[in-house]
Amino acid sequence: MTAGLWQNWVLPGIWITVQLLVYSAVVATAVAFAVGMARTHRSRLVRFLAGFYTEIFRGTSALVLMFWLFFVVPPLMGWQLVPMYAAVLALGLSYGAYGAEIVRGALNSVAPAQREAGIALSFTPWQRMRLILLPQAVPEMMPSFCNLLVELLKGTALVSLLGVGDVSFAAYLVRLATQDSAQIYTVSLVIYAVLAFAVTRSMKALERKTKRNIGIEPEPGLFGRVFERQAQDKVAGTTMPGGAS
Repeated sequence: MTAGLWQNWVLPGIWITVQLLVYSAVVATAVAFAVGMARTHRSRLVRFLAGFYTEIFRGTSALVLMFWLFFVVPPLMGWQLVPMYAAVLALGLSYGAYGAEIVRGALNSVAPAQREAGIALSFTPWQRMRLILLPQAVPEMMPSFCNLLVELLKGTALVSLLGVGDVSFAAYLVRLATQDSAQIYTVSLVIYAVLAFAVTRSMKALERKTKRNIGIEPEPGLFGRVFERQAQDKVAGTTMPGGAS
């Protein structure tokens, strides 16, 4: 693969994939928290509407929804969505429905005594949600949200079918130009793996921060455990009889 193909197609494709991931994640996060909190609302009607949304968009193909927004909406509404916007909206609505279940499960995992304490303090429902429930539930959401974000990254490859120049579309163009499938698709796999690793590391750091915010010290990672064990052995060696003083 020549430098020109890399510079003109692959690198712009990586940038578009990152943009798709960020924009879709913002939409999906907003949908997930709005619908997920609505699933725990005291109103039966609100819970029903939130559950209806979840079932519809969780059971609908993101690719078909993308096509529907791009090809069906224009004749109905009289305006055309840009392919990038149609892709972001479809991915955000679809993955937001999965995220809503993560939010609902995390909120329901908070001990009932915490809710009762908020009621005893005369907190409004929104104050209980903002000050008591969400701070405890958000750290529990992080591992599941991390997996969902990686799945969203891989789902961005669907936008190539709308002609959006992401990594997958760039790989297709390079394959047509060079007639070499092995090299470009191997590079594409590596690109997605590197992006997924960056997403995972970022979410792990965010998870540790959210846990520290509520006074929970997160468990150290693999290297952290090794360093911790070495430090403990060193301390033990200096305190035992015959050790260095």
